[in-house]
Amino acid sequence: MSKKQGSDASVAAEGGNARGVRGPFAEANGHRSDRRRPLSTRARAWIAVALVVAGIGGLLVWRVTTDANGSLQPAWFSGYVDVTVVPQYPFETPTGDGTRNVTLAFVVALAGQPCTPSWGSTYSLDAAKTSLNLEERIAKLRSNGGAFAVSFGGSVNSELANSCQSAADLETAYGAVLRRYNPGTIDFDIEGDNLLDSAAWQRRAAAVGALQKERSKEGQALSVWLTLPVTPQGLTDAGTSAVDQMLAAGVQLSGVNIMTMNYGSSRRDSQTMLDAGTSAAQATHEQLSIIYQRAGMDLSSEQIWRKMGLTPMIGLNDLPGEVFDLDAARGLNSFAVSNGVERVSMWSLNRDMQCPQNAPEGPASHVCSGIDQGTQRFSDLLGAGFQGKLP
Repeated sequence: MSKKQGSDASVAAEGGNARGVRGPFAEANGHRSDRRRPLSTRARAWIAVALVVAGIGGLLVWRVTTDANGSLQPAWFSGYVDVTVVPQYPFETPTGDGTRNVTLAFVVALAGQPCTPSWGSTYSLDAAKTSLNLEERIAKLRSNGGAFAVSFGGSVNSELANSCQSAADLETAYGAVLRRYNPGTIDFDIEGDNLLDSAAWQRRAAAVGALQKERSKEGQALSVWLTLPVTPQGLTDAGTSAVDQMLAAGVQLSGVNIMTMNYGSSRRDSQTMLDAGTSAAQATHEQLSIIYQRAGMDLSSEQIWRKMGLTPMIGLNDLPGEVFDLDAARGLNSFAVSNGVERVSMWSLNRDMQCPQNAPEGPASHVCSGIDQGTQRFSDLLGAGFQGKLP
């Protein structure tokens, strides 16, 4: 994904690779006497209710305590927002459940300054405060009950780890973003040439791992997600290697979010965008099971789903013939809910509206979906059933 694009077509065409145990129920023991009188109808009813409640309570506790990294949050939806696009998307005033979580994109290296964080390579953090009113808008979002994540990368510019050649300087750059905005969740959307840079992954893993430990000492958690391109066959070789490197460096990943978009030649003409997305998800699930086993973590199938996210590009995608419509959104949501996927996102909230009738035809717009969606919103359809708040 990028300021105006989804995942890089060259990466998509690369090709891919090939909950658990509930806690014990509390036993309700009554007073035992030598005379075991039959229970009254009312008593039997109350015991039945108590057992049902205990069972439900045990299930709920189990579901909560097995969230990624011990988070007490249920599954969540968070659409991406490109903060540099004009006109600005008013993320600070949520209009419903589908817009109260937002993932702000993208922090990259400032043009000409490889270790200096910026928004879209154009706005330094100071410039974003004055020109985009970003900090004021984030504060307003929080006061309105919303939450946000910060996303690094995208497909157009250089992610900081790819341009900053020192792990120490990179840690300083990432740390400046964390201190400035204090997000509980950060996201790394890494694609194209950035994805293929193994040395950058080593720097990224070292810096993120150090920052996680630092935050932990301060009593604050830092949830970390990788957002990676896929084909219908799953993660690319570079994607699986990236997850391996992060885990090997001790980074506590909350999950891997796959970009179900821009498949290029890896998608058969007869395969719908929904089918390609669910196929990619199932293949990625298998890959992650193997990756975590290699890292010494034997996770159940359900636990793996809880470490996954799905992110389509709504409406017209960047590649000809790829259209993710409203029915596909309903289908992907149903798939995510039924499998217990932890996170659903979309590119992007800026695009979640029908284009004006006089809008010129051409490549995918960065301010509208390019399809007939009427008054319906993709964020409502994709976010249905995802009631959690961003960590």
